[in-house]
Amino acid sequence: MNWNKNFTLLLTGQSLANMGDVLYMVSVISTIFVLTESATAASFVPFTITSAMFVSSLLTPLLIGKVNLNWLMAGTQIGKTFLLVLLGVILIGLSASDFYWIYVLIGLIAFLDGCANPISQTLIPHYVKPEDLVQANGITETVAQILQALMWFIGSLFLLVLNPPQLVWLVGVLFAISSSLLCFLESVNLTTKESKGKLEQIKEGWRTLADTKVLRKIGWINLYETLASTVWIAAILLVFVSDALHTAEKWWGFINGAFFAGLILGSIYCIKYFSFIERKLSAFIFAGSFAGFLATILFSLNSVPSIALVLSFIVGISVQLKSIPQQTVIQTSVPKERLATVYTSLGAIGTGVFGIGSLVMGFLADLLGVRFVFIISGLLLMVVSVIVNKNNQLFVRNLMEP
Repeated sequence: MNWNKNFTLLLTGQSLANMGDVLYMVSVISTIFVLTESATAASFVPFTITSAMFVSSLLTPLLIGKVNLNWLMAGTQIGKTFLLVLLGVILIGLSASDFYWIYVLIGLIAFLDGCANPISQTLIPHYVKPEDLVQANGITETVAQILQALMWFIGSLFLLVLNPPQLVWLVGVLFAISSSLLCFLESVNLTTKESKGKLEQIKEGWRTLADTKVLRKIGWINLYETLASTVWIAAILLVFVSDALHTAEKWWGFINGAFFAGLILGSIYCIKYFSFIERKLSAFIFAGSFAGFLATILFSLNSVPSIALVLSFIVGISVQLKSIPQQTVIQTSVPKERLATVYTSLGAIGTGVFGIGSLVMGFLADLLGVRFVFIISGLLLMVVSVIVNKNNQLFVRNLMEP
């Protein structure tokens, strides 16, 4: 792949923002737990974020077509920077009686993220050649997963030498640099003179999903996969380690780490063998979903910690071997100017299902046992693999330039 300035700026700017997102999350969760001494209060942080991103995914289409995508991307990051500065100010002297302001600010930050994430995915095919899409998607995923795995560890270390407000100020610096880099992105103008009502703009991405057969299938796949993925949230996985594996809590960290290692290795494989994957997109999408189904079912039945580690690693690999080729199918299935609304609709499905699914899976884990929810997760992935296998002729790269 020939690196170009715009892809480098986008990747670097997003990477700095992703680093900041994890660090500020570490500081926020730590602050809330110290103030309230409540795990429930801390657990409302991801729920707040997911809810805000869901609303943002629904409303972002109102901006697409009115604002250049590159400036929309940079603008969301500038907004996050100002909100981080405000959060840093609020954290100084914050008391237990007014900690709810944290939820307001992280909700606003997540709202901007819900806009930025689909725009970032949409910009990639604008900035790289069609034949480089698999490799570009692989590089983006690899960098994102490596940073996420590292920054949770580094963030915990930072809290040993910095207090939460100081860590937020550090994040503010990262966000400011990210904003500056994104301002230099080449203009991507999707503005149109065609007048559409607000409801029509919101419905545009959903209509594209409904009218494009492969995207309609991917929408259902996204729904089932997201629901399946909710069993891997920290709270449920911790219960599995304790109740199903009957082992020390440190294995929770090991299993999490193995999952991230699998994600990273899967991404690297896609980068290295992108030309081979390019020719067999549907085969990789099916193999990834089927391997995820088998590994999850075996994980649910297993009682040996070391085997759980291996299975978690396999699940991580299977996720990337499926999702990166699937990204290429999405990016080449419709004209570029319609991609942003497609991604916002898929984002709304993902965040909405994840928020509700996390609560449902937690309830079922308490009611029926933690092994049962992992079996449900595996069966959902089996449904995904059946959908892919029955429609394998759809999961191909559009060879024509959109």
